[in-house]
Amino acid sequence: MKRIDINCDMGESFGTFTKGNDEAIMPYITSANIACGFHAGDPAVMERTVQLALQHQVNIGAHPGLPDLAGFGRREIAITPKEAYQLVVYQIGALSAFVHAAGGRLHHVKPHGALYNMAGKNRELAEAIVEAVVRVAPSLVIYVLPNSELQEAAHQRQLTTATEVFADRTYQTDGSLTPRNEQNALITDTNQAMKQVLEMVENHTVTCTDQSKITMKPETICIHGDGAKAIDFAQTIYTQLTQAGISIQSLK
Repeated sequence: MKRIDINCDMGESFGTFTKGNDEAIMPYITSANIACGFHAGDPAVMERTVQLALQHQVNIGAHPGLPDLAGFGRREIAITPKEAYQLVVYQIGALSAFVHAAGGRLHHVKPHGALYNMAGKNRELAEAIVEAVVRVAPSLVIYVLPNSELQEAAHQRQLTTATEVFADRTYQTDGSLTPRNEQNALITDTNQAMKQVLEMVENHTVTCTDQSKITMKPETICIHGDGAKAIDFAQTIYTQLTQAGISIQSLK
């Protein structure tokens, strides 16, 4: 039986935790990437989201981003590899403390937004992020874009990776995500998202924006928790994958 992990970016709000997408989505995922305070999140939200993930027995991951609250961490900022290392060490440490205090275990690291995309193409930044994980907790899984510099850097240091694909983003022929500033970057139709997910999980291919197909073998599927149809996406993907005989399982 085929199996897949479903992850979602969470804890990306501020102040008092309010009922919303995170609580509604949690039953349909197996991994939660929790914002660590730089692109979103704060101590109160981090603590509550960790507790929510533990209640649902969902793997907890640190979701470190660039220090860019106004841009939600999605704007590229020129940082040095040393700064990237420091940012990731700091943010893993912050979330890890909340996880430890709640009696849980940190499972993975997934860079957020622009940091994720920059590290996918810039080997020095990728190596700095990997070095941060090696120094802080080398047992953590790193969620990576397939065939990216981050994946290669992690493998070079013998770290465990999980290849990640996106339900709500379109792809370029080099395997990269279409930049968000382009008109066709986001998938907002649930049926289209489901079609792309099934193609990737069942056929190990994805149809790019120019209609060509490239190889794409996923281990985890990402749903953006802040998406307009995030709850619908999560419910539909979980239900239809299960009906297709695909097991939804967390990564060990």
